[in-house]
Amino acid sequence: MAEKNTDAHVGPNGQPISASRRGSVSKSAGPFQTEIEDVTNVEMTDEQSRKVLRKIDMLCVLLDHPLPHRPPLTERSLLPIMGFCYMLQFLDKGALAASTLLGILDPKTGIQHLKGSDLAWCSGIFYFGYMAWSFPSAYFVVRLPIGRYLSLAVVLWGGILMTTAGCKSFTGLMIQRFFLGVAEAAVAPGFSLITGMFYLRKEQPVRQAGWFIGNCVALILGGLVSYGVLNIPNPAIPHWKLLFLIEGAVTVAYGVFMFFVLPDSVSTAWFLKPEERLIALARTLKNKTGIMDNGKFRWPQLWEALRDPQTWLLVLYTFCVNLPNGALTTFQPLIIKGMGFSSLKSILLGLPMGGVEIVFLVITSFLASYLRNARVLLMIFNTAVSMVGMVLVYCLDSQAGRMTGLVFTVVFAMNIPISLSLVTSNVAGFTKRSIVSSMLFVGYCVGNIVGPQFFLASEAPVYKTGLASALAGYSFSIFFLTLLYLYYHFENKRRDKLYGSETTIDSDQELADELSNQTDRTITSFRYLL
Repeated sequence: MAEKNTDAHVGPNGQPISASRRGSVSKSAGPFQTEIEDVTNVEMTDEQSRKVLRKIDMLCVLLDHPLPHRPPLTERSLLPIMGFCYMLQFLDKGALAASTLLGILDPKTGIQHLKGSDLAWCSGIFYFGYMAWSFPSAYFVVRLPIGRYLSLAVVLWGGILMTTAGCKSFTGLMIQRFFLGVAEAAVAPGFSLITGMFYLRKEQPVRQAGWFIGNCVALILGGLVSYGVLNIPNPAIPHWKLLFLIEGAVTVAYGVFMFFVLPDSVSTAWFLKPEERLIALARTLKNKTGIMDNGKFRWPQLWEALRDPQTWLLVLYTFCVNLPNGALTTFQPLIIKGMGFSSLKSILLGLPMGGVEIVFLVITSFLASYLRNARVLLMIFNTAVSMVGMVLVYCLDSQAGRMTGLVFTVVFAMNIPISLSLVTSNVAGFTKRSIVSSMLFVGYCVGNIVGPQFFLASEAPVYKTGLASALAGYSFSIFFLTLLYLYYHFENKRRDKLYGSETTIDSDQELADELSNQTDRTITSFRYLL
């Protein structure tokens, strides 16, 4: 639903809801110690709303405190906490691909009997673990303090990553990769839910991109870390083992840090003052997505999620677009090396992909926020750019042309924060949203499992079958995104015809919808963002 032109919330009587009134939230308040009337009676100015938003992001310290008295960054920032964690996740996930250039396949210093043909399964088994834990995780993020749950998951995945250095066989590596997927399954869906708690629907694409940029940075930083490790002269253990130990140790340390700084909800956000928590809650009531309904698992919302057309269109798109993603994540270094470059040059030539991702991420996330009904269209555009890049890799013979195409095949990944914002913006009901998020990540996992299987060792280093499957994945992704756009468009038209346009809905109905804890399919005033 389109947002009104004010950030102040208005109550049923037409008066601004108020923050310096009778209710308050203590520093130890849990999500259900904040009474609904405390929030709906909040009165706030536009400046107060913007100040809280800046504080949730990271910038208010620059405006509110002279330099000698500025508090630590963690006292006023949410996005950097999630962004650095997401960077570590992608860095750790890509460590297996990087290790192929650092000697993990070496018969003498690598894992015994590990062959290039085993890489597809080593990559795929990670997503079996990811998928296996997606639905249990959807339950736990509703029932447990989400900040603590995610922090413990980060510590666990860092520890499991370090055990890669102790793997001595293909079987051991497969077991380790499965449990690594289990540990990482909670992070991206959890961050998406946290974003939906703290931000208005119109603010979410840029904020989803704010932590997703860690993915782009990881492409650059991962290459530099691998390059640095490979240049360590005569290490006591093989270079590939050093890579896993270093990245795993950093992840464990960061997970401990997150345990103390990542909030569980708006009403327990320790970097906000009690009155600021009320303002933050009042701001996000207009989302109508159940931000105050985060303590009970609602089974009817589960069944509705399974019957919702948008759920399946998003899942099918996610599956198709991750056919190339799974393959490129694992085989991209080998594809570059197969063009005739050395291991060191192959690492460095992967760095421009991170730069291209950052450029497209910034452009598309801002356009998605400031252009009305442009989110799905931007996703179609990004996927089309990647498809053109894959055509160049598939059809050209020249080294420069193929490398240029390969750099642009990663642009589709910039759809991830936009697709997550579609879930947080267009799926109402906390339980339903957590289920839909988990289903998307199941589609993500299945695509990443299936995609690498088309990259046949017998076709190395060209991998014609694998490249053709990637092209098919991009094509079907565009098809399902087009259907999703049409579904949202005609569903909004249908609701306007039945219930009146959103401009005709009175304030009493608005507030009732905002507090109803219903879903997008049952709130008659809800309109989908395209």
